[in-house]
This record gives sequence, C-alpha cells and structure tokens, in this order.
Amino acid sequence: MTQIEVQGLVKRYGDRTAVGGVDLSVRRGEIFGILGPNGAGKTTTVECIEGLRTPDSGTVRVCGLDPQTDSAELRHVLGAQLQESELPDKITVGEAMELYSSFYRDPADWRGLIADLGLTDRTRTQFRHLSGGQKQRLSIALAVIGNPRVAVLDELTTGLDPQSRRDTWDLIESVRDRGVTVLLVTHFMEEAERLCDRIAVIDSGRVVALDTTAGLVSTVGDRQRIGFRPSAPFDPGVLSALPEVFGVDRAEDRVTVTGTGDLLSAVVTELSRHGVSASDLRIDQPSLDDAFVALTGRSIDD
Repeated sequence: MTQIEVQGLVKRYGDRTAVGGVDLSVRRGEIFGILGPNGAGKTTTVECIEGLRTPDSGTVRVCGLDPQTDSAELRHVLGAQLQESELPDKITVGEAMELYSSFYRDPADWRGLIADLGLTDRTRTQFRHLSGGQKQRLSIALAVIGNPRVAVLDELTTGLDPQSRRDTWDLIESVRDRGVTVLLVTHFMEEAERLCDRIAVIDSGRVVALDTTAGLVSTVGDRQRIGFRPSAPFDPGVLSALPEVFGVDRAEDRVTVTGTGDLLSAVVTELSRHGVSASDLRIDQPSLDDAFVALTGRSIDD
C-alpha cells in the first residue's frame, strides 16, 4: 500500500528551479531515503509533502490526502522533524511533550514514548540543557506523539558525534517498528545504507535513480578495489596488463588496484611471479558512494 505519492513535482524560486519534476512513491512500513548533496532539492521536496510549501505544478498525496487542501487532516497522519527545529530554551521535556500531545485527537502516551526513547530522567530538564543527541531524541518523540502513519525526518543526525548518530539510527528503526512509515532525508551515505529499504537519489532537483541499496550499487557493476603494501619494488605495468585490472595507483608505500572479476587471485598470482608479496591487504566492494558518483558524476560532498 502506498503512503506517499509524488508525481511531476516542480517548485521554483524566481528564476531558479529547486525541484524539476520529481516522481516518487513510498510504501507502507518502509524507511524510504532521499539522498543527495546540499542544495539538491531534498528539503524543498519534503516541505511540499508536508504542506509547508505549495508546488508550482505536479501532485502530492500523503495517505490519500492533498497537503494543500487537506492540511487539517494531514497533521493527524503525518509527523515531521524539520531540518532546523528549536524549542524555547526554558521549556522542559515533559512540558513540550504535554503541549504537543494537546494538538492531536488521539495522541500516544507521551510518558511511555519518552521512556522508549531514553528520556524519562530528563522529563524536568529544560531544552537548553539537553545534549545534541537528547534534543534529537526529543525531536523524534515530538514527530510521532500524534500517532502518525508517516514520519518525515529531515537531516536528523547532522551535527551529531558518531556514537549519537548511531544511537539515533536505532531510534529511527524503533519508530518504523511502531508501524510508522519513515521518509528519511539525508546526505550521509552510511546512514542511507544502514537504514533505508529504498533510496531516491536526487541531484539538481531531479530523481536520478530510485532503488534498493543493492540495486543502486549494482549500477557500478562488480568493480572492486584492492589496496596493499608490496614487500619489494615492482613495475606497476605488470598489473595494469592483467585483463581483470582497470587501473593501478600508487601513493607513498601503498598500491591500489581497481578491477573486476577474480581480481584478488589475479593480482596476488602476478605479484608472486615477480617475487613480491602483498601485506596489509584490503578489499573494497562497490559502495553506495561509488553508485552516487556513477549516477551523478560527482561525490556527494562536491
């Protein structure tokens, strides 16, 4: 069953087209990722889904509702954590949860919710005294306090340290386990790989690919990378001549070989023929980052 349906979405700001014809469909019960660099049109797309912006053309439906004409009903089925969301410095966790609960006709038990999110001991703590990770937990709690069918989480882990980011990933999975469909906006490859059932790659306001992580990675083919330190000097040309090898790079004392097929066996065998062994060997399979570069022609940080 489809929970979010977007067709031909276009949004312009003056002469600039932020979103240029986005199509995507989010199924019930999945974590659906929108991945792309800053400025790609991710946030504008989700703001149209949330009803915060009016599309110039195209259609958006969330659980069958039009965010523009059915906005009052939409807030009971869609919860959102915005890219930049703040609360008054002196409001406590408990006060914020009680306030947000009052906005909904059938809210969740907020005390049970914050217990699930590890915030019970912070019920009386003011927002300004929460850590970054605790603020994100509170943001998630506020996004799902209304028992929504869909939760939109926009750049949820930006600015968090690695451990807090991983803790937040666990929380996102717990939200999905509560029966909520999650639309996750991110520019972190590892986050998308870890959490998302399917991913839409957006670049320059358009969806350039939509598939599972494995499906996106398959666009790169079976290309592999092997890195090692050679036991003795050797001519890189002996590896470049192998049919499995695409390229050989050398940086200081480390050699990186890119290729396909039974690359490891071919490289090790050829090195052995020349009296060279490979130490500190590392094999890298194609990643989502490789797929992004193949699809867009640039890395996500560019």
